[in-house]
Amino acid sequence: MLIAGGKMILRSTRTVSEINITRKAKRRRHLSVEVALEPDLTNPGEGPGHFLEETAETTKQEKETKWEPPQWLEQLENIREMRREKDAPVDVVGAAELAAKDSPSHVRRYQVLVSLMLSSQTKDHVTAGAMRRLQEHGLTIENILKTGEDTVAQLIYPVGFWKRKADFIKRTTGVLATAYAGDIPSTVEGLVALPGVGPKMAHLVMDIAWSTISGIGVDTHVHRIVNRLGWLPRETQKPEDTRKALEEWLPRSEWSDLNWLLVGFGQKVCLPVGPRCGQCLNKKTCPASLVRKRPHPHP
Repeated sequence: MLIAGGKMILRSTRTVSEINITRKAKRRRHLSVEVALEPDLTNPGEGPGHFLEETAETTKQEKETKWEPPQWLEQLENIREMRREKDAPVDVVGAAELAAKDSPSHVRRYQVLVSLMLSSQTKDHVTAGAMRRLQEHGLTIENILKTGEDTVAQLIYPVGFWKRKADFIKRTTGVLATAYAGDIPSTVEGLVALPGVGPKMAHLVMDIAWSTISGIGVDTHVHRIVNRLGWLPRETQKPEDTRKALEEWLPRSEWSDLNWLLVGFGQKVCLPVGPRCGQCLNKKTCPASLVRKRPHPHP
């Protein structure tokens, strides 16, 4: 260390070449950091900055491109208003109402499953009559196991496809007794593996019997109405295709009520033949209603 002109000067013992090497190393470290942080301006598609920007842009595009019908929420609220009185057949004799509420939980779940099996392609009041006769006979797994298939068929007549359904009920009951300890499956996969049970029934059973929302129960009413309302990106031919398309955009919080709302609406207003568009609160926004009101050209 030297003192010159009142200033303290530190003298390094390193040679000039050593100092130059050290400076070059520091510059290299500095450059390496710059390369890691900065995108390659000669190739705009490279670098972490580009990756983060691309990810954010992709997420934004996904949100912007998610399809949903323009007036669905207003239309759904109108349907809720039209269903406020709960005066449709489904409100009195629907599957959720037919199981004996004072029965043990596992018996009630079994009766929910049977009522939905009976309801396929059958009017609600016919299903209700068949359920009443089965319950009077004794609608438990143990008792149906001991009941002959012909007797079951007589008890459920005249539901649609009553002979096939008697076979399904007997076979399903046997599976429940041996594989599920006298209860019903608690998963969609387990339910659709049962004889005579499809996806629509399975999702409704999960909701009604297990209080679990696994999917939307799409029957002929739901299938018809959402196609009429234009709630699908394109028209569907099968209820299962309708379910998948609905679940792509409809908020999950609406899934549970949708079947009950639309079935009753379909029974009272949006009928399969001769829908009562004049009574519908959606008559100004429903594509099917607007088509019906369009004047026919004169010949």
